[in-house]
Amino acid sequence: MPKGNILTVDDEEDILELVRYNLSKEGYSVTCVTSGEEALSIARSNLPDLLILDLMLPGVDGIDVCRILKNDQKTEAIPIIMLTAKGEESDIITGLEMGADDYITKPFSPRILLARVKAVLRRKRNEFQDKSRIIKIHDLLINPGRHEVSVKDRHIDFTRTEFRILQFLAQRPGWVFTRYQIVDDVQGEDYPVTERSVDVHIVALRKKLGSSGKYIETVHGVGYRFKE
Repeated sequence: MPKGNILTVDDEEDILELVRYNLSKEGYSVTCVTSGEEALSIARSNLPDLLILDLMLPGVDGIDVCRILKNDQKTEAIPIIMLTAKGEESDIITGLEMGADDYITKPFSPRILLARVKAVLRRKRNEFQDKSRIIKIHDLLINPGRHEVSVKDRHIDFTRTEFRILQFLAQRPGWVFTRYQIVDDVQGEDYPVTERSVDVHIVALRKKLGSSGKYIETVHGVGYRFKE
């Protein structure tokens, strides 16, 4: 049995072969395609364990592929590693906020790619094991398995990132987390973190939670915590 089924999307055949060779050698089953349209079709029909995605693709580009998959309930849980030559901070932040789990710039080390693949799949397994644990705190009910949040029986819709930040804080009430720790847990490791990106999500969370937004407290000079 393969360790996992990985879909790789890149319009450069040599990159595809490099990825396929190194991951196959480690026991993964690798499917390679060269367009965003093919990636969407296969991801929807076969639900890979992981998607390695280039941004600069003909037709539907990588950002659109990521957005479409993350906005589809059937495919939103597929982890995505962006592997691209677009290495500006703005590109990385856009990719992560779109829902990517990791971001690797070209040229890349196959050993680093393999380590990131293992880390993302490990996080996915851990998240799956924790999905059944429903969080009840104050007047909030958070159901990770259903990706649902309700306040006093009122259902509230959150983006994927907003939901994960709320879940992260509510799982550890009273603990103070820096902005870096929040993004590190929600999105992965080794990213250029900006205070603005976290603060924007916190503002959106408080607004959607209404009066219950008061439970997310700002600890000046440090970060945020969920009130005990």
